[in-house]
Amino acid sequence: MAKYRGPSCRICRREGAKLFLKGERCFARGKCPVDKPVNPRNYPPGQHGLRRRFRISDYGVRLREKQKLRRTYGLLESQFRKYFRAAARRKGVTGENLLRLLEMRLDNVAYRLGFVTARGTARQLVRHGFFTVNGRRVNIPSYQVKVGDVIGAAGKGLQLEPVKYGLEYNSGKLLPEWLEFDPKKAEGRVVSLPTREQIPVPVDEHLVVEFYSRV
Repeated sequence: MAKYRGPSCRICRREGAKLFLKGERCFARGKCPVDKPVNPRNYPPGQHGLRRRFRISDYGVRLREKQKLRRTYGLLESQFRKYFRAAARRKGVTGENLLRLLEMRLDNVAYRLGFVTARGTARQLVRHGFFTVNGRRVNIPSYQVKVGDVIGAAGKGLQLEPVKYGLEYNSGKLLPEWLEFDPKKAEGRVVSLPTREQIPVPVDEHLVVEFYSRV
């Protein structure tokens, strides 16, 4: 499958916002090029990045919001379009349905539970079968977790350095209200479907809906 293999910080610079693609490094002071204390590179990458600060069109604004959301969850355009179509078929607000579908992906839930510090790491570990859902191994990152499902580490999953570091790094941090985590069993459970207020993604989903309604 196609995959972006370039620098993660380049994506954040292109979108003009921190997408937290590199986990704890994004929270470390002075390490993120977007908000460095001295000479921040909060402009598009490339030789002419500084010159590209012109007024963008309404289409460009909607495109950037769509790209920001897609890249936050690490999806290809074809995958993202499928999620949008599925969200549009559901009852309710399309934008909120889209965010809810993305949040309920297994790799994102593992990330939200604190097993790892980045979605990309969670995606890789899920593909290698290091996570279980209700006691069964699942190696599909896009697997849609349901309310009541229990997510845990499979086999030697808890012995992996990214998982040990993630659990230690996220220890004591508040979880989203729609999740709960048992540190003794190292298992998490989906308590409810997330609401828009419980999804901390700095994206205007209405612009994403408008983008696809016009193309």
